Amino acid sequence: MLDREQTRMVLALLLVAVVSTMLLATTDMFTREPIAKAQREALHRALMQVMPPHANDPQQDAFEMKRGGSRLRIYPARDERGHLLALAWEEIAPDGYSGRIRILMAVEPDGVLHAVRITDHRETPGLGDGIVTNHAWLASFRGKSLDNATWKVRKDGGDFDQFTGATISPRAVVKAVHRGLLFFREHRSELLSLSGAPDSKKAVEEGP
Repeated sequence: MLDREQTRMVLALLLVAVVSTMLLATTDMFTREPIAKAQREALHRALMQVMPPHANDPQQDAFEMKRGGSRLRIYPARDERGHLLALAWEEIAPDGYSGRIRILMAVEPDGVLHAVRITDHRETPGLGDGIVTNHAWLASFRGKSLDNATWKVRKDGGDFDQFTGATISPRAVVKAVHRGLLFFREHRSELLSLSGAPDSKKAVEEGP
């Protein structure tokens, strides 16, 4: 049996737990939507950077596709007639110098890269963060495909520059983008079909 003092302590702890839970629930209720809105806006800005000019809302028209044990979210860009211009999705490079690198890439229906952008990383400022700040390097991905580039950094015999004193970060990005293009080629028919564009069936039949 608890004595009076122990009972008071238990009740006090219970009250603190209840109040803390209520405060956390209230905070979550009021911050969830602003955080979600900020995330949608950040994604919108990133999509605008990698996609060609388009008439639809890629986030609203997004679809999911199974990839391994997870679901990959794909964002289609279409013109005013609904024709597919590009598909964008996120690739993750797990082998950056300071951890994983998140990459948003957009691929045109023929398998050619439109653009890539780094959306999250922890690479070293002044060295590995050139994957974000070196705009010429990012621009070098545009127009590349599996057929017209060797997907390695120059140090490894490929077509992509590395940065002075930093090879690991660009190597990781190049590998991840290459992996994304392989995924597109392997699943092109399904991706174009799921995009819902009116010309997707014709594009599937014609091939890359």
